[in-house]
Formats: sequence, structure tokens, C-alpha cells
Amino acid sequence: NTAPPISYSHKYINNFPISCGATEPSHPACGDSKRPQFGTRFLTDPREVFQHNAWDNVEWTDEQEAAAKKKVLENSQPLPPEKQEEYDSRANEYWNDFYTIHENRFFKDRHWLFTEFPELAPQCGLHQEPSADASATELLQEDSADQKQCTQLASLSLSDGEFPGSSATYRILEVGCGVGNTVFPILKTNNDPGLFVYCCDFSSTAVELVKTNPEYDPGRCFAFVHDLSDVEADYPVPDGTLDVVVLIFVLSALHPDKMQASISRLARLLKPGGVMLLRDYGRYDMAQLRFKKGRCLSENFYVRGDGTRVYFFTQDELHELFAGAGLEKVQSLVDRRLQVNRGKQLTMYRVWIQCKYRKAPCLPPDT
Repeated sequence: NTAPPISYSHKYINNFPISCGATEPSHPACGDSKRPQFGTRFLTDPREVFQHNAWDNVEWTDEQEAAAKKKVLENSQPLPPEKQEEYDSRANEYWNDFYTIHENRFFKDRHWLFTEFPELAPQCGLHQEPSADASATELLQEDSADQKQCTQLASLSLSDGEFPGSSATYRILEVGCGVGNTVFPILKTNNDPGLFVYCCDFSSTAVELVKTNPEYDPGRCFAFVHDLSDVEADYPVPDGTLDVVVLIFVLSALHPDKMQASISRLARLLKPGGVMLLRDYGRYDMAQLRFKKGRCLSENFYVRGDGTRVYFFTQDELHELFAGAGLEKVQSLVDRRLQVNRGKQLTMYRVWIQCKYRKAPCLPPDT
């Protein structure tokens, strides 16, 4: 496919986390069985680029990729170490300020998650189009029986005493929950009586917004403040008790040096057969190319105007992190999407990475 020249807009796309309503893709909620996975609207004729608001799996030309690399190199001079330390030490303050300013007005619920990550509502039964990694769902289905066996074994390792959701049979943790745009759709959509959802965020302001939301149900959900990069900090659940861990545009906010230890710590929380789901910024996403000089912290790691930070991944980098935590790849996809502002005749190239990694199922007991 031939893609139009790259166009950068400073007016219409805010340089905020992807949970912003202005930039995150909108998909129907679970229950719409006609909604396929991403990757079905192709731009075959560049003259038709403005006929739709977005195009899937847009191929980049060699010239585009070269231009993107050049743009990144031009703005790759890192800030002085003392300035980088300031952004690191004040990260909590910057995120609290962000949510204080925007509260819950700047976001929209991520109903598309149930199409891309059916593990969040296994009973939903969405029709899915086969993807480039069509064996992913089959792999997880093959392990379902093993997972049930492991659930019983995992329960034996729990410490004495109750913990939030201790009686649940299906536990999901979202790390970096923000104001609840993943958590609340899960609670609405997944009607499994054995479901319990945990959600945490670095920002105490964000967590308070979740807890004061009328849809927050302490009987099915537990929100708490947590620093993902602090691997010594306790989680409210024992190791080996979670079925799913969700990371949606959150790992990229960590300092690259802290990513491996953070993923390894989360992996310990998973049951054997449990899965970690991630969607995050990909290398040469429009947001990366729009950074000006004076915003680079280190290679592919930047600070926004509001003090929050963001990293732009490759698939290989993410695979190294998950494999380093002892997890097996189930799926790894690059979503190259062309978003269009038809009114202003602007084209905006987004690059996101989506992947699923699994903790090895437990071995059946010897007969």
C-alpha cells in the first residue's frame, strides 16, 4: 500500500497519554458480535485517504521510515542528568497534577479491549477475525483445563487470613488504571459472579477518582495506590493468584532501567497459565515524532510539557522484557494506523504495539 506523506499536527492531537479521548481508537463495546479485531480497513488507493477517519495496517514506505528515523535523531540530545533526576523524583507530583486538571473529563472508556483482549470477559463470546497470530486464542484455550487444576494448587499457597477478592475464582489486575476507563467497562461487561478486579495507579488523585465513581463496587473491585517501579512494595494479593494482568499505555511511563524488574514482579503475581496483556506506544509513533528538541531524556524516552514521561517500544524490546520475566509469547502485533482529520485534510500516523504473554501452565501431578 502507498501511504501519503507524513503530516504532523500540533493543533489537533494533544501530546498526552493515549487514554485521552482525542487520540485513542473508539470501538463498540462487548456484545457487538460484528466488531472484528483491528486490521480490516485497508487503504489501497491513496486518493481515497480522506473517505474514512482511520485506516488499519498502513504500510510505511522506505522514505517514510527514513524520515521518521531522521526526525528522532534530530531531537535525541538528552537533557542534563540533574534535570532527568528532577523528572524522576517528581513523577508522582506530575501525574497527580495531570489528573487534578483533567479529572475524568478527558477520557473515554476502552470498550475496544474486549475485542482485542477477550481474556477480560471470557464468557462474552465475541466473534473474532483471524489475525496474523491466529493461534493465540487456541493456545490459551488448550491451557484452560490446566489453569483450573492450577487454581486449586495456587490456593494452597495463600497465606492465612482474608485479602480483597480472596473468594474470587477469576482475578484481574490493571496496573496504571487512571480514572477507570478499563476497570469500569470490565465490571459492566464481565458478569462472572466469581470475578474480582484490582486496579492501581501511581497517582493518588486518579485512584480517588476511581473510588468516588458511582460505578465503583467494593464487592467486586479494589482500587489502591501503587508505584509499579517499586518492586519492594507489596500488592494486596499473594503471588500466584491472578488470572490476568493488564498494562495499557502504562509501562511506557516508567524509566527504562526499571522496566525489567517491574515486569518480573508482576509475573510473580500470575497463576500458572495466567496472562499479561499489554498495549503501548510503538517506535516512530506520531507522538514521538512530534517531540521538539529539549524533551529527550534518553534514547526513545521523552518528557512531555506537563512533566509526564513516555517511552516508545519495539516488539523485540518488549519480548526481551517479558521473556526475561519467564513468560511465553502468545501474541505480538504492531498496529500501524493512519488517522485522518477530514475537515483539515491532515494525516496522522499512529504506531501501537499489542502483545500477550503467558506464565507456563503447571505440570500435572505424577500419577
